[in-house]
Amino acid sequence: MNAYFPGNLKLLCSHYRSIADVCRRLEINRAQFNKYLSGQSVPTAHNLKRICDFFGVDELEIAQPAPAFAQLIGVRRDGGAEAQPKSPPLAHLEHLRAQSSESRLARHVGYYFEYYHSMSSPGHILRSLVHLRADAGYFSYERTERLQQADAPADHVRCRYIGTAFDLQGKLFLVDYESLTSNEISQTVLTPSFKNRVTRLNGLKLGVASNDQRAPCCSRVVWDYLGTEIRRVSCYRQLGLFAPDDPAIGSDIREQLQAVKLEQGLFQLR
Repeated sequence: MNAYFPGNLKLLCSHYRSIADVCRRLEINRAQFNKYLSGQSVPTAHNLKRICDFFGVDELEIAQPAPAFAQLIGVRRDGGAEAQPKSPPLAHLEHLRAQSSESRLARHVGYYFEYYHSMSSPGHILRSLVHLRADAGYFSYERTERLQQADAPADHVRCRYIGTAFDLQGKLFLVDYESLTSNEISQTVLTPSFKNRVTRLNGLKLGVASNDQRAPCCSRVVWDYLGTEIRRVSCYRQLGLFAPDDPAIGSDIREQLQAVKLEQGLFQLR
């Protein structure tokens, strides 16, 4: 940990009502937390991970110089510390990229709230944050999940997925992997509406439940467009698990997540 950590931690805390509120949510002693803020002490590896997971940043990010970190949590721009490699690892990915429509994908670059039925917490709707970006003709995305129930703010698990996007024949195909554990891959297919203004994308998501059985699951998924620039900490605070009737999830989102049918053995959108 370096000299930038205390100032960056103060900046993160400024997005909450008070230091006491942060300590209560993190379940960290206030006196000890004050030592982190003053630079008198540094967190243990365990506490550092808890702090970073809570605020939605990485250990390397929170140690960046103050100006770079302020820009990171205010607006994460393309070309930042987490920009994806420009060269695809396998030849078949380059073939798919050549077949993909760069112009159509460029229309969808930006941030989205993603909604789908949680595979690890059945009976809940998961709201995550997705950033689709372009880099020299390649389209990659980052998806951040916070498996936290609204009634248990101190109890959460953070998952971060990194993937590649393709537009093939007017459909968006997205494949990603969980970058913190590298133990799963998920796939999403979205159907753009071809309207001039992108507001919402609908589709299906295939993945596995993160429990002992690790059963394959499929859910209706909705991407709700937020814009090309966001305040990341503010959006991160809105992530988590929600009951199906929670008013924090709009009725139109809930209706779209339920709009599926099984026809001749196929799970399809209505």
